Amino acid sequence: MLKFGKVDDDRPPQSARLSSGDEEDGRRTWRSRASDDEKESDRRRRRTRVSGPSPDGRHRRDESSRRRAEDRGSEERRASPEGKEPTPPLPPPPPLPEMIPGRTGGVYIPPFRMAQMLRDVEDKASPEYQRLTWDALRKSINGLVNKVNGTNIKNLVPELFAENLVRGRGLFCQSCVKSQMASPGFTDVFAALAAVVNTKFPEIGRLLLVRVMLQLKRAFKRNDKPQLLAATKFIAHLVNQVVVHEVVALELLAVLLENPTDDSVEVAVGFVKECGAILQDLTPQGLHAMFERFRGILHEGEIDKRVQFLIEGLFAIRKAKFQGFPAIRPELDLVEQEDQCTHDMSFETELDPEANLNVFRVNLNFVEDEKAYVNLKKSILGDELDEDEEGSDDASDEEDEEESDDEDDELMEIRDKTETNLINLRRTIYLTIMSSVDFEEAGHKLLKIKLEPGQEMELNIMLLECCSQERTYLRYYGLLGQRFCMINNVFQENFETCFVQQYSMIHRLETNKLRNVAKFFAHLLGTDALSWHVLAYIRLTEEDTTSSSRIFIKILFQELSEHLGIHLLNERLNDPNMQDFFESVFPRDLPKNTRFSINFFTSIGLGGITESLREYLKNIPRLIMQQQKPASSESESGGESSDSGSSSELESSSDESDKKQNKRRKRS
Repeated sequence: MLKFGKVDDDRPPQSARLSSGDEEDGRRTWRSRASDDEKESDRRRRRTRVSGPSPDGRHRRDESSRRRAEDRGSEERRASPEGKEPTPPLPPPPPLPEMIPGRTGGVYIPPFRMAQMLRDVEDKASPEYQRLTWDALRKSINGLVNKVNGTNIKNLVPELFAENLVRGRGLFCQSCVKSQMASPGFTDVFAALAAVVNTKFPEIGRLLLVRVMLQLKRAFKRNDKPQLLAATKFIAHLVNQVVVHEVVALELLAVLLENPTDDSVEVAVGFVKECGAILQDLTPQGLHAMFERFRGILHEGEIDKRVQFLIEGLFAIRKAKFQGFPAIRPELDLVEQEDQCTHDMSFETELDPEANLNVFRVNLNFVEDEKAYVNLKKSILGDELDEDEEGSDDASDEEDEEESDDEDDELMEIRDKTETNLINLRRTIYLTIMSSVDFEEAGHKLLKIKLEPGQEMELNIMLLECCSQERTYLRYYGLLGQRFCMINNVFQENFETCFVQQYSMIHRLETNKLRNVAKFFAHLLGTDALSWHVLAYIRLTEEDTTSSSRIFIKILFQELSEHLGIHLLNERLNDPNMQDFFESVFPRDLPKNTRFSINFFTSIGLGGITESLREYLKNIPRLIMQQQKPASSESESGGESSDSGSSSELESSSDESDKKQNKRRKRS
């Protein structure tokens, strides 16, 4: 007989305990459940041994953990069938202001909870309230800077000025630098945003420039090419926005090209591409010096072939007047140049980034500073923001119903701003011109195209563009333009407008395009398809012409002399009814301009059309004397002591002066 230990006196006798049937049945039930659990666990162990190792380690770990949990549960059920008591609830968390001790803001606080906490704080000068407002300011500035782009920048600028930028100037500069590093493609947008802020807060613009320059120095010393490219691109666009002086750009190029390497030259090429257009306008001599340095590096040949190709491409871009690389996009041109504050800074000076502005500091004059910025914000934005908020809060349901009724009554007008129809029209005109055999067929096909009122100008523009794109001038285009001018006066007026536009932008055309355009208009003038009064827009003086315009005038008149002949051209230019149109081509206002016109036509082999102008220049002294004689005769008649002897002496002296002048002309 087994002994289980000493039995207490209070326990009932064994016979009594065994006699209770209910308790014996419960014990048997408990034993049967425990044996069933053990059998089930043994069955699962055998199954895992047979199946082998699982290909998935995570599945095997999950199975083992599940088995251990089941075994643990079976043991707990054996030990205490009634189960364990529930654990007590955790204590409530401390209030939210005490959970923000760190620099990064601590735990996340929902916006509605943040607004509620700001409303509940009674002491507006307490450190807790200042910390809450600092976190809200940081999140707002970061959000506005991160979502700015070329489309919504005009809408986000008032929201940015609504925040306390004087207090958060360090946060704004930090956010701009980080966002530009993350997405260099939006550098021009961040530069435009900084330019707008710089007009009202120049110290913020200077702080941003200091931090970008320190980032550039750090990247240059560490040979960190991505960071260096981003920093130089940011400075280039700040130069485009006139926030940074152009001397800073030239100094940066000098530093990059002082000891040229493949990476430094590549960075310099990218920098010139970004801000070369503005440097060409502001400091053409400084940019020319930098390009001479590029040419010297190219001739030395010590850099990689790829970088040499980059320099050659940069020279091609400069030759094309930086087309495709504008200084400022139209949608980002938000600040007038007169309102901008330009900062000048040297790379050799010691710069202070003021990193303490990025960290929260308790301000003893917090309430006064906030009120001062509210007044400053009203002076910048006006009272429109407050009025809009009050109007939106006080809006009634009746006004909403009236607005909805007005919107329903108005007809919806859809405007295609993609100009798809215009592009298709130009494509049709181009294909018709290029696929026709002769000008008659082209004119017949083009007249069949249905043009809406005002689209006739597109036909003239496309005809002129096709003519300028040819390698050599084709008479086909001149005959086609002549045919349209003869058919309808609208096309003739449009070609006159095109003549004025092309002459005003003639410096943008290449030599080949310039020659084709000049020959095209010479054909129209020679066939009287275009009125000669368009020559009144040409003023042939040394000050009013450029090299491109002089080449245009030269080709124009040489083609006219070939079409008409020198005698017929001279007769046309000496027509008394058309002299008003030729006064600017053959100026007679000043002897200097007259000589310039004579010398110009003589140098191009058309001195025969300047005979009348030469006669006028020869008679200028006589005309001046004739103008002086009436004045002298009036003065003599007004005096009482005039006699005939003095008058004869004056006449003889004038004759002698005329003879001397004639002798001088013959000698010359």
